[in-house]
Amino acid sequence: MTNRLQLTLAIIKPHVVSYPFSLNDIRRIIIENEFYVIRSVRQTLSKKQVEQFYDEHKSRFFYNRLITFMTSGPSESYILAKDNSIMHWRNLMGPTKVFQSLISHPNSIRAIHGLTDTRNATHGSDSDESVRREVGIIFPKFSFEHWEINEKPHFIRGNIKFNEKQFCHKIS
Repeated sequence: MTNRLQLTLAIIKPHVVSYPFSLNDIRRIIIENEFYVIRSVRQTLSKKQVEQFYDEHKSRFFYNRLITFMTSGPSESYILAKDNSIMHWRNLMGPTKVFQSLISHPNSIRAIHGLTDTRNATHGSDSDESVRREVGIIFPKFSFEHWEINEKPHFIRGNIKFNEKQFCHKIS
């Protein structure tokens, strides 16, 4: 792996988490595409977290539906690391709109596991700034500075092991 590990946030949405076949397929895709899973959590997001997360969509017609859906059950969130992780994860997900994914990216995660534009299977950050903001909401105890200084060097050297049960790479 390169020393240019970039972090991104991936969220596996509630309808996928409730269907183990789809969840395991997305997890397989993450590992086969050589992402490091830095943090992993399964949780039912609070209304406050989801409102903060999707604040930019507050005036949009789908906002209430999105809030209701994202708080409807457990989701899984991962901090992923890889060179150009934001771009790679977004390419694997495919377009936000499921119908568009089916046509233009039929092998993408959203084409295969998405149901509607709200239930499109996954979320991925779109910039380094979004990663910092979104990780702060989902993983409030995560420190980017601690990662850079104390953890990242172990990942660069390959001094890590994958814990399948926790779905997370751990420093050996």
